Amino acid sequence: MRAAFSGAAPRRVERPAPLRQAVYDSLIELIISRVLKPGQHLVENELAEQLGVSRQPVREALQRLQTEGWVDLRPAQGAFVHEPTEDEVEQLLAVRSLLETESARLAATNTSPAPVKQLRRILKEGRAAATANDVETAVSANSELHGLITTMSGNTVLGEMISLVDRRVRWYYTPLAKQRGVASWKEHAEIIDAISQGDAGRAAEAMRLHTEETRAASHEHNPDEAESGKGRGRR
Repeated sequence: MRAAFSGAAPRRVERPAPLRQAVYDSLIELIISRVLKPGQHLVENELAEQLGVSRQPVREALQRLQTEGWVDLRPAQGAFVHEPTEDEVEQLLAVRSLLETESARLAATNTSPAPVKQLRRILKEGRAAATANDVETAVSANSELHGLITTMSGNTVLGEMISLVDRRVRWYYTPLAKQRGVASWKEHAEIIDAISQGDAGRAAEAMRLHTEETRAASHEHNPDEAESGKGRGRR
């Protein structure tokens, strides 16, 4: 499969940023948004042309992405977007559930009107996006909401740990956004209500149930299998 971009066209790299970092950031966002799909062949010269750069920073970015598990480099074949297995998804979402449950508990103990108002604004945007089947906006709002709850927790170490898995959570969550839809935002509303009332126990339980629903949905839905017409990376 060639690395032509399907769907939204990528933004050309802005030169003021360090080039190798800018190319890396562009490619990882294209992977997370699934413009570059799991299993897709990544051709250096095509990527370079699309991003408006030479092949060297693309090659460096692909090597870094391979080290971090986003890309597979296959001898004599080239680079391919990594295809996550069910085990990978399960393990990461399990860790996410533990971290974000604690994050919600702490956020309720540190609640204040201003961030709660922000949470409700994001909730409104996310609900509207889910109703309109606007996956990109819904995923972005989901990430923003969870990120704000993490900030409200006031625990820097916990925030750093969550940030380590955030990009991969977005990658795994994107194909689930339509499936979770409005139900996910109803769960978010329950979390926000508990946080706004300073009820740490209820906030933690609401977050735990919310993240467990996402884990359950990941077992029921394999978008990459649907796209390819065959099972790949399954137990």
